[in-house]
Amino acid sequence: MGIVIKNTLAILPQGAEDVVRQTDIYIEEDRITGIGQMPGGFVEDKVIDGTDKLVIPGLINCHTHSYMSFMRNVADDLSFMDWLFGTIDPIEQQMTDEDTYWGANLAIIEMMKSGTTCFNDMQMNIHQTTRAVKESGMRAVISRGLVGSGNDEAGQMRLRQAYEERDAAKDCDRLSFVLGPHAPFTCDEAFMKIVAQEAKKNGMGIHIHLSESESEIGQIQEKYGCSPIALAERCGLFDVPAVAAHCVQIDDADMDILKAKNVSVVTNPASNMKLGNGFAPVAGMLDKGINVCLGTDGAASNNCLNMFHELSLLTLIHKGVGKTPQCVSAKEGFRIATINGAKALGMEKEIGSIEVGKKADLAILDLNTPSLTPRNNLIAGLSYSANGSEVDTVIINGQVTMEGRKILTMDEQLVYRKIQEIIVRMGLDRKEY
Repeated sequence: MGIVIKNTLAILPQGAEDVVRQTDIYIEEDRITGIGQMPGGFVEDKVIDGTDKLVIPGLINCHTHSYMSFMRNVADDLSFMDWLFGTIDPIEQQMTDEDTYWGANLAIIEMMKSGTTCFNDMQMNIHQTTRAVKESGMRAVISRGLVGSGNDEAGQMRLRQAYEERDAAKDCDRLSFVLGPHAPFTCDEAFMKIVAQEAKKNGMGIHIHLSESESEIGQIQEKYGCSPIALAERCGLFDVPAVAAHCVQIDDADMDILKAKNVSVVTNPASNMKLGNGFAPVAGMLDKGINVCLGTDGAASNNCLNMFHELSLLTLIHKGVGKTPQCVSAKEGFRIATINGAKALGMEKEIGSIEVGKKADLAILDLNTPSLTPRNNLIAGLSYSANGSEVDTVIINGQVTMEGRKILTMDEQLVYRKIQEIIVRMGLDRKEY
């Protein structure tokens, strides 16, 4: 199918910078085949009027747990370990496969409506998130969360499930898979070494939570005599492409390891603040040349999966912490939310920027909105004034999945009804209104 977005503003890469230009964008099948100039042999099947619109590369949510979307607003104002083991874990133990499926659907609706076209997910019930991704047209990188102790049967079972899910989804080119050891406080050293060996053997990457809280730092220091970052390196988890979520409680020695091993760090400002874990030293990591990308974490800790909200926090809080308004500029934030995320997932040649030959993963924003008026610095506007409601149309893999803010690939009302049924069944419907 040939799609042309005519007479639009678009954020395009220009060397190490991004610039806003007026242009036409041509899409054939799943790829961008022309910018500004119609490619030879182009057949126009659909025209999207780009007047008063801004096209951006789809945002990339590099760390989330989509199934948790039905846990929104049920575990608030708790310390990290109380939140995780006192509230969330008991809810997870009640979850059915169908709960995971509907939770993933709700998450995808929320992400798509706020301009996210790819997410990096750690989940529990296999086949359900991949099922939702396949049906919705979304793009995702999936890891089955791994917990284990040595070579115990439970850990081995989860590894088998990870491979089973990967093999069952080979027919969908929007899905890819990595191994997801949950964290050093839920995986012991021996199990993490096993996961590292499995990743190397199977040519897979790693997705892990690291150095999220002070309590984690204390536990790992007491048990292993080192930081979680140093432990992960010792176990070989960084010998393959690795994405480390959070990295809030880290020092220069940890950052040196992350840089030396080319680990990508996902900062999750809302979740880290809400759980009282602090602020990741993003400015220091950027100064050291670490690839920093952006994620929301799950809706159980963030309460929303809106990457514009996260982008705003990213570009504001570090200015306050560092007491300098130049810290994490709007242009840096935009790259962190797009091309840096693509690099973290090993997909920078495919997504993360608007270029000929790349996948057509795009979000089209309506500029006739108060938040983006006047149009005098649109890249800054994405960080400091946009809120995600400006997203009008989404294209993923060359398919229009949302148009006029209507999701075309999913039944929104059915998803909302199913989520309500889940929370009533689990006793999470407190009706405090």
